[in-house]
Amino acid sequence: MNNTASVKKVKKENFSAEMYIDSFNNRIRVDDYLGNLEEAIREAEATAKEQQSEKLIFRGRAESYTELLAHGFQCEAIIDGYFLGSDQYFFCKYYTDQRRASVHWIKEDDIVKNVLAIERIRAVNMPPTEYKLKKITYEDAEKLAALYREVFQIYPTPLHDPVYIKKTMKEGTIYYAFQFGDDLVSAASAEVNLFYKNAELTDCATLPSHRKHGLMKILLEKLEEDLQSQGIFCAYSIARALSFGMNAVLHQLGYAYRGRLLNNCYIFDKLENMNVWVKDLAEAAD
Repeated sequence: MNNTASVKKVKKENFSAEMYIDSFNNRIRVDDYLGNLEEAIREAEATAKEQQSEKLIFRGRAESYTELLAHGFQCEAIIDGYFLGSDQYFFCKYYTDQRRASVHWIKEDDIVKNVLAIERIRAVNMPPTEYKLKKITYEDAEKLAALYREVFQIYPTPLHDPVYIKKTMKEGTIYYAFQFGDDLVSAASAEVNLFYKNAELTDCATLPSHRKHGLMKILLEKLEEDLQSQGIFCAYSIARALSFGMNAVLHQLGYAYRGRLLNNCYIFDKLENMNVWVKDLAEAAD
């Protein structure tokens, strides 16, 4: 599979749109749009047809809700406060029956139900002293790429490549990790959107032999502190719907479940459904 993506910016007389063309995951995502929505939809659909995409996603605004429904899109999830305090709606449309079908949906419903039943315990137990928490710099990119290569055979973005990691850091993505000996054994990132003041907590990975110490919870809290210091208060995360552990971590950290994105991206060996979790860091800071 071709692990490539590109951004297409369209500016016409009565609308503009920014599209993320994601060949690896066979989808297109409209990240922003202004002006005539009907023409923006027409442009996005034409691009999807041209790229032979199986899924088209709109990061929709509240005022576009009914029009997107009228054009055959379905709302799958919400991010509270994404657009400088206004909510964002994931509106999706499918172009193949296969991409629209899911064999794990009911099992994933049960996982969400069981996760939400867990008591939220905010106390964080620090790991043994051999684990060193650090903010990742360019010098760590090779070791970070090695961690992602070991944890994820397939991943939606090319994190196996240290050059790509350095590029994301230059664009504002923050990485924290735990070092054990000479190696990085657990890591997570915050992909920051400075214009709309939001951040996606993502790229969560821990080597199986180091998963008993609750490292991810500590990393995510550290990322939240960093975001708050930058005035970023809308935090969200998109977790594999089949991962009880990752969804449980987000629930325990005070994130709210906001829906599930169907057959959203390739992770490990297949297309995965992804749960959306959201947190208002301004409330968390009170």
